[in-house]
Amino acid sequence: MAAHKDDVLTVGEVASRCGVAPSAVRFYDEEGLIASTRTSGGQRRFGRDTIRRISFILAAQRVGRPLADVREVLEGLPSNRTPTQRDWARVSTGWRARLDDQIAELTLLRDKLDGCIGCGCLSLDKCAIYNPEDVAVGLGSGPRYLLGDSADDLA
Repeated sequence: MAAHKDDVLTVGEVASRCGVAPSAVRFYDEEGLIASTRTSGGQRRFGRDTIRRISFILAAQRVGRPLADVREVLEGLPSNRTPTQRDWARVSTGWRARLDDQIAELTLLRDKLDGCIGCGCLSLDKCAIYNPEDVAVGLGSGPRYLLGDSADDLA
């Protein structure tokens, strides 16, 4: 049975529906994040499920997830049919822990940003209070307190 013209979308239609540039749609296709077919004239055509996949890509990018993570999830979805809610639930469970970790990191950053983050810079007046004599360096390099360490870890 031949596909009905309303069953497939052009690059421009997908871009318009998803709020992205046509070049983004082509990029996602070239990167294997979405799939297209070609007309006899070589133009790309996309199934309607592409809109949901691009929406997922955009949501993931908005919260800072790398495309490698997005690709991993999308590869877990069926390519021969439109993914169901059950399919999406199955692939999203693996992300729950990652997102919980990211939320915890962002909360820590928010809460510590106006104070010392334990970087050992000794450039703030408060460093003598939060990180006296640069003791946080004993925990390793970088912003130790921001990475989840505490002064208690030095004991």
